[in-house]
Amino acid sequence: MERRLLDGKIAIVTGAAHGIGRGHALELAKHGATVVVADFGGDVRGEGRSGDADAVVELITKRGGKAVADHADIADEEQAATLVERAVRDFGRLDIVVNNAGIARDKVIWNMTAADFDAVMRVHVRGTWLMTHLAAIQWRNRAKAGERFTGRVINTTSGAGLSGNFGQSNYATAKAAIVGLTLTTSLELARFGVTVNAVGPGGMTRLTATMSADMKAFEPDDLAEDEYHPMDPAGSSPLVAWLASDEAQHVSGQVLRAIHDKIHLMRGWHEAATIDNREKRWTTDDLGHRIATGLYGTRAPGLGG
Repeated sequence: MERRLLDGKIAIVTGAAHGIGRGHALELAKHGATVVVADFGGDVRGEGRSGDADAVVELITKRGGKAVADHADIADEEQAATLVERAVRDFGRLDIVVNNAGIARDKVIWNMTAADFDAVMRVHVRGTWLMTHLAAIQWRNRAKAGERFTGRVINTTSGAGLSGNFGQSNYATAKAAIVGLTLTTSLELARFGVTVNAVGPGGMTRLTATMSADMKAFEPDDLAEDEYHPMDPAGSSPLVAWLASDEAQHVSGQVLRAIHDKIHLMRGWHEAATIDNREKRWTTDDLGHRIATGLYGTRAPGLGG
């Protein structure tokens, strides 16, 4: 039997009605957490509403876990605040926030509208920031009252945010912003015993299926519980459950990718090469040759050699 790492913990998982978020909610509940399955119920574009979160709660309950559904729009400040307050009121506190909610509106930049950009940024970035902000207030108040505790924020990034992806200037920008938010809030919340990390999951989901007509999202009944498939949206969920546990107190400000059966530690921007001008102001005449030879190791005048 797998160890239960989250007994007694209270967790909110956003975007938990489908795909990756659904897998996270099921995994956290399997490890003993009480899970607030938070999902507005919209489609991949963020439009419409449904009660799909209720089906996830039913499955968790059927498997012996404890969960409640919440249909808040986590990018709406008032609704997000009510969601956090509900978890604290009904269960006594909040221990874990898994920020997974997201939408996709893929188009090349010359066809993308400002509304498409704003909608994606609103859910991914504003929603993640709001949930982290509201949880941080709860945790800071507990720390000021002298309580010793652990808190967890686990954000969702993607390969698009780390490396870029054609046709996803809105989505990739949002996912890169979430990495910046993760790094900054990990520094700010460390004093309270709170860790903040980002996970870049793989898998076939409703969002990835928008990228190609050949892609198909996994449906809930495609795999048996704990069955392995390299494109299972729940493939990263054990990593999320471990990061949510007390065992992971030493891990914060990290970006991890869980792709197929591999987990990759990602490293961000760093100084790969340097040129200096010996305390003189740079001129444009200097730059072409110096950048080509000093930074790229190629021959001037072209950076490609």
